Amino acid sequence: MYTALIFDCDGTLVDSMPAHFAAWQATLGPLGIQLTEERFYGLAGTPTDRIAAILVREHQVEADPREVSTQKETHYLNSLHLLRPIEPVVEIVRQSLGRKRLAVASGGFRRVVARQLEHVGLGDAFEVLVTAEDTLRHKPEPDVFLEAARRLGVPPAECCVYEDADLGVEAARRAGMACVDIRLSPFFISPLRST
Repeated sequence: MYTALIFDCDGTLVDSMPAHFAAWQATLGPLGIQLTEERFYGLAGTPTDRIAAILVREHQVEADPREVSTQKETHYLNSLHLLRPIEPVVEIVRQSLGRKRLAVASGGFRRVVARQLEHVGLGDAFEVLVTAEDTLRHKPEPDVFLEAARRLGVPPAECCVYEDADLGVEAARRAGMACVDIRLSPFFISPLRST
């Protein structure tokens, strides 16, 4: 049905969102910045440095957003041992190896995304890895997905995106790609199946 499958990483391939939230809490607490879980999930898909800049500006604290971003990523990387694969989605990747073109398109930083994929046994599964460093605009803009399709050499209409966040689903729509919102069903229908 589709030539290429493009996967978000955090919350789609890897159950990492609680660890990201805890890392934000550990980073922002000493600055007196409150980040609610609702706001955190609303920012899903936004690169860490952009979230840091938004929060520092909103709360008018004297902190360098780059340093805040670095501290958050350090807290997060120290908790990688807690991460688990999201098995129904990972199984789609495994079924698709050698049969579909595969990419990851994430709002995360390359070094963090790569380490997560290694941790859950998917380090060599994808031909293409597009991260926050690779595009100027981020989700909900379509750039990360369009760049993944370009690098794969596949037209957007022949791509299916797997996502777990509103910003990512909107980015896939804007890219002209089919999208599976994994939040909508506990049972995933693989695009390899005709039924």
